[in-house]
Amino acid sequence: MNTLRFLSLIAAFIIAVAAHAQQDLGGLAQDAELTETRTEVPRLKAPAAYEMKNNVLEIELSEYAGYAGLIVANGGLEPSENSIFFKKGNFKVKLTISEAESWSALNSGRIGASATTVDVLAVYGRQFQVVVPVQIGFSRGADGVVVTTNIKRINDLKGKVLATAQFTEADFFIRYLAQEAGIPVNMLPDLKTRPDPAKLNLVYCVDAFGAADLFVRDVKANRNRLAGCVTWAPKTTEAVEASGGKAHLLTSNRNLLVVADILVVNRGFAQQNPQVIQTLVEGLLEGNRMVRESPDQHIDTIAKAFKWEKDEVKAELAKVHLSNLPENQAFFSGAIDAAGSFHGIYQSAVYAYGPELIKNPIDGERFLSLEALAQIEKAGTFKSQKIAIAPIRGGGGPVEGDPLLSKDIRFLFQPNSANLNMNDEANLKNLETIKKMLQVSPGSTILLRGHVDNAMVETFRKQGGEARVRAMALAAMELSRNRANEIKRVLIEKHGLSPDRIDTVGRGWEEPAGTDSEQNRRVEVQWFTIE
Repeated sequence: MNTLRFLSLIAAFIIAVAAHAQQDLGGLAQDAELTETRTEVPRLKAPAAYEMKNNVLEIELSEYAGYAGLIVANGGLEPSENSIFFKKGNFKVKLTISEAESWSALNSGRIGASATTVDVLAVYGRQFQVVVPVQIGFSRGADGVVVTTNIKRINDLKGKVLATAQFTEADFFIRYLAQEAGIPVNMLPDLKTRPDPAKLNLVYCVDAFGAADLFVRDVKANRNRLAGCVTWAPKTTEAVEASGGKAHLLTSNRNLLVVADILVVNRGFAQQNPQVIQTLVEGLLEGNRMVRESPDQHIDTIAKAFKWEKDEVKAELAKVHLSNLPENQAFFSGAIDAAGSFHGIYQSAVYAYGPELIKNPIDGERFLSLEALAQIEKAGTFKSQKIAIAPIRGGGGPVEGDPLLSKDIRFLFQPNSANLNMNDEANLKNLETIKKMLQVSPGSTILLRGHVDNAMVETFRKQGGEARVRAMALAAMELSRNRANEIKRVLIEKHGLSPDRIDTVGRGWEEPAGTDSEQNRRVEVQWFTIE
């Protein structure tokens, strides 16, 4: 009997050890999507000029509706004499759909051109020997931040861990938002490493879809390691649905236009073939026009290229904005007032990735080659076109009724005054920051929350008791409201912003930021976006 009991205990022990080992292996399997966190930007193959073979220009694209105009202009993926490019420039274009990394192939002359987003240029910098002759369009909802339901704004992500894919537009998107919220970014090598409580912590997966899968499994298993993921459609929707009510979409880029698609061309080839580039740009703009004006007429061509159903084509086209000629000109000049500009996005990417990753940033102007756009404007080919970027209205208000993020900005005022010091460099910079926040997000609004210093409260109490405190509290409320309204006035009069996009409120001394009197004379900016 004792022997049997002993053997039973041994068997139970072995089963328990095996089960524990299986749990450990299961945990490792759940993290299979994780990849190495790079602390340096990958090196590209040495540059070489691309050469067309058999009069065919090879362009690589990913599976994304934003490239529909290029596909329609070409009449599909294969080289064709019926394409706009052949009819106008006597050369053919071969489009290849691939999700593989193509920057080395483009750099070394194995392909002639590709499509990417502006932030990628900032990442690869001087080694990336390409030129940008045209903007393709803006992503309008492809990328999104999916988080657990307790997180209501970007500011709540301090100390949390998100999963995404490194050096992609998703990586830039979350870095941009963290930058605007004033939260530093920390890269973790894995999920075992302790996150920095004062920063947004990122872990990286092989791709953004894997990041969503990892997050969903983590949430469903109640492991509480990840607060969210940054991915793109349709995974954003799938992740929310698969979470069983434990996650929601915090924000997408439907109305935050900082993910801009551009055509990048091998520099050597572009310099040797300016007429080809001229025709390529004109053909792309014509394709964009065709899709914008008559999308239903081109559904079959787009569906065949991407192997999509027709309904899927319509749904995906709704997530992009194909740019026309005046939108291109405004995008590159910085005059666009309803979306991110080239230089604004480029510089935002440099700041977002920081000197840790972009050690020697170069001026984004180095990549631009806009002669083709200038020639097209001179010819008057698209003279009837107008800038037409409008907000996409969904639920009719900000996500979850909360602002996307809060941004602490301290304007300098004279004591007991609501007159803004317009000679102060910090004030001018802060005003420009607010302007840019509204520019990159059509339809978004801001709330300016004015505050005053609370250092005199006890003095007022000693002077006249609670009656004196109440009287001065009302005066403080009025002063704080006047300060917020002063900033609103300057934004309207000096920066041309619409007054219906700026709300103000005075909070008096009720919400001190600390014990520093100067820090308490501040205005907090809350940014609301439409979803």
